Amino acid sequence: MARNNNKKVVPESGKALDVMKYEIAAELGLPVGKNVASANVEFATELGSISSSSIREDYWGHVAARDTGAVGGHITARLIRKAEEMMLNL
Repeated sequence: MARNNNKKVVPESGKALDVMKYEIAAELGLPVGKNVASANVEFATELGSISSSSIREDYWGHVAARDTGAVGGHITARLIRKAEEMMLNL
C-alpha cells in the first residue's frame, strides 16, 4: 500500500498553489485550465492529436512531463524569490 507523504505544511495554501500553477501554465502557453480555448488547442483538437473531450480544468494528461516539470520548477523559483524578498524586508 502506497503512502502519500506530500503533506502541505500550510493546508490552506492549496488554492493559492493551484492558482499559481494555472497562472504559470498560461504564461508557458500550456493548454490547461479554464483558458484552454487558445488557437493551438483548437488546432490540435481539429487534427485529432488532442481529443476535445479530454480537455478539462484539472486534466494534464495531454501535457508532456517536461512541460509539467517546468511548471513545478517555475513555482519553486517563484516561491523562493518571494521568500528571499520577505527575508530582505525584515
